[in-house]
Amino acid sequence: MEERQDITVNAGDIARLAGVGRAAVSNWRRRHEDFPQPVGGTTSSPHFSLPEIAAWLRANGKSFEVSLGDLVWQRLRTSVDDLRLGDLVGKVGAFLLFLHREPGAWRDHGTRSLTRLGAVTADLPGSPDPRLDDLALVGLVAELAAERGPLDAFEFLCERYVEAHSRRLSVTRDDVAELMTRLAVQEKGTVLDPACGVGTLLLHAESSRGQEINETNAMLSAVRVLLRGADARIVAGDSLREDGLTGDLADAVICDPPFNERAWGYEDLAADPRWEYGLPPRGESELAWVQHCLTHVKPGGLVAILMPAAAAGRRPGKRIRGNLLRAGALRAVVTLTPGGPDLWMLRRPNGERPPSQLLMVDASEDLSIVEPAWRAYMEDPEAELSGAGRTVRIIDLLDDEVDLTPARHRPQQGGPDFLRDFTDALARFRGTSAVLSDAPPALELLDERQDLPTTTIGELAKAGLIAILQAPPKMSADEGPLPVLTADDIASGASPSGRTTLDPTLVMIKPGDVVTTVLGAVRVVGQSGAALGPQVTLYRVDPQRLDSGFLAGFLRSADAARIHPGSSRLDVRRARVPMLPLPDQRRYGTAFRELFALEDRLRETRTLGETLIRLGFDGLVDGHLRPCDQRV
Repeated sequence: MEERQDITVNAGDIARLAGVGRAAVSNWRRRHEDFPQPVGGTTSSPHFSLPEIAAWLRANGKSFEVSLGDLVWQRLRTSVDDLRLGDLVGKVGAFLLFLHREPGAWRDHGTRSLTRLGAVTADLPGSPDPRLDDLALVGLVAELAAERGPLDAFEFLCERYVEAHSRRLSVTRDDVAELMTRLAVQEKGTVLDPACGVGTLLLHAESSRGQEINETNAMLSAVRVLLRGADARIVAGDSLREDGLTGDLADAVICDPPFNERAWGYEDLAADPRWEYGLPPRGESELAWVQHCLTHVKPGGLVAILMPAAAAGRRPGKRIRGNLLRAGALRAVVTLTPGGPDLWMLRRPNGERPPSQLLMVDASEDLSIVEPAWRAYMEDPEAELSGAGRTVRIIDLLDDEVDLTPARHRPQQGGPDFLRDFTDALARFRGTSAVLSDAPPALELLDERQDLPTTTIGELAKAGLIAILQAPPKMSADEGPLPVLTADDIASGASPSGRTTLDPTLVMIKPGDVVTTVLGAVRVVGQSGAALGPQVTLYRVDPQRLDSGFLAGFLRSADAARIHPGSSRLDVRRARVPMLPLPDQRRYGTAFRELFALEDRLRETRTLGETLIRLGFDGLVDGHLRPCDQRV
């Protein structure tokens, strides 16, 4: 198509689309005189014509296919400079929201229907008429929406945008975002995020409110939640200086605020009524966010907010920390990763007697321990809990420092419990590590590389050898009798950990299915009875013509080759698979299965080793172990 001729790519784009590293692209430029010349950009970051690059790669036998999604993305990057790219992505999002809300208008009237775009998307922040001037781009986006659906199309473009601006954008980790939602949102209700960024913490709410200081990010956030059918209101502005949600009280507040902001408004906001627990010191902007969040949650409602680890013990903030404890507002401090951030759980007082205990959890090795500890604490805040999730008497914390760092209040290991834990960890580590030397499969080293005829996953799907399935985009989480295989389960080799309710639209997994995640984890399913989770793709093979272990091995190899710092998603349909008779496939499949099993054993051994190391350090420091001349 003529409108695609002016799309350009840089070296990083070429590497991602061709499935190679950037060094390979540099080598091609140096070694091949016929490599296309730059058509724009700068000396350090030249831009090349996408059609010319595609033609050169195909002429030189390089695997190269451009998906419609990548075509739209490259068109966006070609159209504007990086500073305006976010605004353009936001306008594309407004158009996709229009297609979502009035799907028949575009089909019946084409570009004439765009006269209604502003009215249909009036609930978006920013410009009242966010129309796109590039009608060729509009056509490509409409094609992408028809192929993927408006929601998946926009999520793809948002992911690309976040990758391109990873140094300027701070996005909450998916596993942490999901944990915060599970802890704070007790029932279906309104969720508010006063520093919502690109909307990550609001994606699972049926009703959401948000504010974001960056107008572009506010637009992206609004499109993402509205495309999910949520009742949402997102505003742009500085939440601390100009609260755009004044008077809004949510059932839960979830927040990942900016850290270490000295210019947060200390001088202008000294008399602000939000500082119920004390005026935040100039260098403690995070304590301003904590109190801002508490003013926006209903009495008895929960707040989950990420905090720098230092905020638990910095001396200037001890007065506010003490007041939060005395009032019963601060309920838990959770260490998520060594060095932070920490997760603070708060509850707005509603006249009840404050609890006498604070929950402290060190989840730096395992996030899964947080939710059970929190549920147990919320059921009875006065009960004494021990272990990784433990309660500490608030009266013991109200000293001269009011230091709430979980590691500082970790109880000393002692007595029979430590002896049992250390002995068990040592025995299990020895047992798993002893079999590693015999675990690798028998592989023959060839004198010359073996070239095999190949085909693509897409061609195998067209021929009926593979059915490619995905879970529905929305799934009721954490409730119901049906187990769900999640992306984290696949990455860790664990059993299905999610839960959902029965629904005829769910994809049920079967033994022999191959499942993959967007970050490259691959697994062959061994048992049935679970539903396929979000962000997971399933490949169901015809066992009479294709071996599942054979397919999984080459998918894993393709993922390892294509996932690199410039990309977090693989277009698996382009992955190449050798064309071999079924008996040869099964031989490869057996070897791949043994490698997968070795990977699981190594993961288990590493986990046990880390536990043994931690117990060893603790025992030596606490006096329950001592060095000896003979190895234990």
